[in-house]
Amino acid sequence: MPANVEMIRLFKAELQMCKVGPGEMLAVLCEDGIRADYANAFMQAANELGASPVQITLLSADSTAVERQTGKTGLGANPVAMEALKMADMVIDLVGLFFSREQNVITAAGARMLLVVEPFDVLKQMFPLEEQRRRVEFGAELIKNSRELRFTSEAGTDMRYGLSQYPVLTEYGYTETPKRWDHWPSGFLLTHGNDQDINGRVVLMPGDIVNEFRSYVQSPVELTVKAGRVVDIKGDGLDAAFLRSYIESYHDDRAYAVSHIGWGLNERAKWHHLYNTRNRDGEIGMNALAFYGNVLFSLGPNSELGGDNDTACHLDLPMRDCSLTLDGRSIVDRGRIVPEEMRAPGL
Repeated sequence: MPANVEMIRLFKAELQMCKVGPGEMLAVLCEDGIRADYANAFMQAANELGASPVQITLLSADSTAVERQTGKTGLGANPVAMEALKMADMVIDLVGLFFSREQNVITAAGARMLLVVEPFDVLKQMFPLEEQRRRVEFGAELIKNSRELRFTSEAGTDMRYGLSQYPVLTEYGYTETPKRWDHWPSGFLLTHGNDQDINGRVVLMPGDIVNEFRSYVQSPVELTVKAGRVVDIKGDGLDAAFLRSYIESYHDDRAYAVSHIGWGLNERAKWHHLYNTRNRDGEIGMNALAFYGNVLFSLGPNSELGGDNDTACHLDLPMRDCSLTLDGRSIVDRGRIVPEEMRAPGL
């Protein structure tokens, strides 16, 4: 499938943000027949920048395809492809290796990696900015120097996370650093609380998002957390029933674990985006995860930051109108970013 001129131009600009240039090997990983236009555009854009691109295509709909969010991929059974990816300076992941051992092996070998799977209009809407990187990295330093994160809401949320055991993951939409992974588009940061040092209550309210369901919460749901694990899910509406049923369907006790916590910093991401696109396939939902001032509460795995929980059940729950503090310092106040260094221009 031929790539259009606009797509090549945008992908070239993205690769320039990633400092791709002459003498570098760029590997484009894709599945047969899926995002072929993206693969072609990245190949042509890399050529125009003087890099040496190579395309590696997995068969789809069989045992070699990626099993998303299980930590297992068919790529691991293909040593030739793995060696080629490990030799690359940069890998464009059009498949979705996140939470996988293979992603960790490839980046550990030195390659920087960029996940690109959102629809083209979202890539344009949320094209990364250097200023966004600065704000995200400022937030990361705040977390690194803190020992307690607390987030609350007027609806009754009150959660405390002990910090220091896990690193911080920053996502600002491009990567120029060897061994570093990022996701285009994005614009947020996250970490994990210390094992068994996460306690409190989360109250999901109408307008909060269950990203895996591609839906907005319609009725209050109360989650009780003890020692890093959800021990009770209450609510009279369908939302609580759906959450209970979804988690139970995995038959995995680790699915009740509290996963990452962070906040959104992308003012160009739209909270309402999901309402207009909820029936569209092939969208992870980066508008929901990154919209400015959200507190991103999550359940499930912690393997992306070095933990040993690789459950396949992952629930991202971006919440509105919450407040978040680090060692008592106000970071988010009812959905408003407080530190001037992290505020978007004009906000």
